[in-house]
Amino acid sequence: MAGPLKADGAEPQKPAEAAPASPIYGVTVPKGYRQWQFVAPALEAGELNELRAVLGNATAIAAYEKGAKSENSEKGTRPFPDGTVLVKLAWKHVPSPEFATALVPGSPTTVQVMVKDSRRYAATGGWGFGRFIDGKPADLAQHQTCFACHAALVKDRDYVFTRLAP
Repeated sequence: MAGPLKADGAEPQKPAEAAPASPIYGVTVPKGYRQWQFVAPALEAGELNELRAVLGNATAIAAYEKGAKSENSEKGTRPFPDGTVLVKLAWKHVPSPEFATALVPGSPTTVQVMVKDSRRYAATGGWGFGRFIDGKPADLAQHQTCFACHAALVKDRDYVFTRLAP
């Protein structure tokens, strides 16, 4: 049975469902991220066998561009400012059916998100992480590995692997 009618006789609108959030960090997949600017591609060989594309929101792109114009261009702006969001799209790579020497995206594997909020994520270098498979957050165990990997390998780059592609 529907809820009570509003004064104008219309049924009340249902509240919008909250986007699924990652465990530990509460990060969600940002709306409209597919329209964000391209940061860089990547090819993960070996076990992962993935093609990747990293996109950044306007705050991320401004930080990358500011860093590219500075003396410290290899590092970009570090630390990234709060409000920076990076999204990595990943697909298995497969041979192109049209071109024998090309690899193209196959089935999607994950959407990974990094959100910079130095107060909310103070314990993890200012970054919150999310890894999503088919729009749903990956399990707790996968999220427990995010910060440890970034801290071990790119702490000096504000925990960010990706450099702005030339």
